[in-house]
Amino acid sequence: MRLKESSSPASAAASPAPRTAAGKAKPAAAQAPVVAIVGATGAVGVELMRCLDVRKFPLRGLKLLASARSAGKTLPFKGEELVVEELAEESFEGVDLALFSAGASVSRQYAPVAVGEGAVVVDNSSAFRMDPAVPLVIPEINAGEIARHKGVIANPNCSAIVAITPLWPVHQRNRIRRLSVATYQAASGGGAAAMDELVQSTRAYIDGRDYEPRVLPHPYAFNLFSHNTAIDPETGYNGEETKVMNETRKIFGDPDMRIGATCVRVPVLRAHSVAVTFECERPIAPAEVRELMRHAPGVRLVDDPERNRFPMPREASGQDDILVGRIRRDLSDPSGRSIALFSAGDQLLKGAALNAVQIAERVLALGPARA
Repeated sequence: MRLKESSSPASAAASPAPRTAAGKAKPAAAQAPVVAIVGATGAVGVELMRCLDVRKFPLRGLKLLASARSAGKTLPFKGEELVVEELAEESFEGVDLALFSAGASVSRQYAPVAVGEGAVVVDNSSAFRMDPAVPLVIPEINAGEIARHKGVIANPNCSAIVAITPLWPVHQRNRIRRLSVATYQAASGGGAAAMDELVQSTRAYIDGRDYEPRVLPHPYAFNLFSHNTAIDPETGYNGEETKVMNETRKIFGDPDMRIGATCVRVPVLRAHSVAVTFECERPIAPAEVRELMRHAPGVRLVDDPERNRFPMPREASGQDDILVGRIRRDLSDPSGRSIALFSAGDQLLKGAALNAVQIAERVLALGPARA
């Protein structure tokens, strides 16, 4: 049952929803939810607001929460200027749905507080993704997992979303047993500060000026480097690569899938790209994969060899769909079971904010928040 949209403005003070003896809110099915965005001033937070607006998400109230240094700022929403409040334990009183995008440490501290106040949390950090009790959801793949939540639903890693959303129809038709992923990750993955560093360092490079990196560990203009997460000394894989591998297995519900990943930061402002090679249990033809991509939800086929036109981050930026193309047989596998392809997707949208709002829409469709 979907909650009915209220005619009151998003910034209106909302009266607290009815509460159970345990102190958890149980919003009536007839009223739209009060939503909080944690990390509202960040790159993903801004996109969360835009997605709520564009998708006409029903709202009874919207609270913007951030750190003390951002408190008092205003952000536009539906023709109003909403004031950003400092995040505190009292922030979640009367909140039905909390969208978190402020980093793992903030999520670990405040998500349990929000749940204790009766809110359902959709968390964009890595804090809870590999917790067996927490659903890790890409709605096009495993929306059914949302119903088993106990207060927290995790949004997957952005590169994992871009890499595997197009692969799900293939996996359903002909199980993927081995997957190799190489990512080309944009500055947007590092937030607004990393995006600004790319712009400023590029200007400095063109002007012949020195620029000392402040956000990322290496010079960013006209350069690329291994993803700036810690390397596991035992496996040799960095943190981003480990996330992609582990999260793919959990989302696909296939703990035995063999996966390798290489994650690289590239000087692109927005939208991640991924080169994928996968091996199926049975032979599969490029034409079959192309047809599956043509009808896959959340995916747009961009595969024009005659014009050498394939997915590009420039064209994926600002788009809800993940662009997929370069679909071809992997000639290193004579069995005919392997396919190579290339995809690009907006890291701030489908890789983060859009996926979170899609989850929130499914939560509303389930009816009142459960105790």
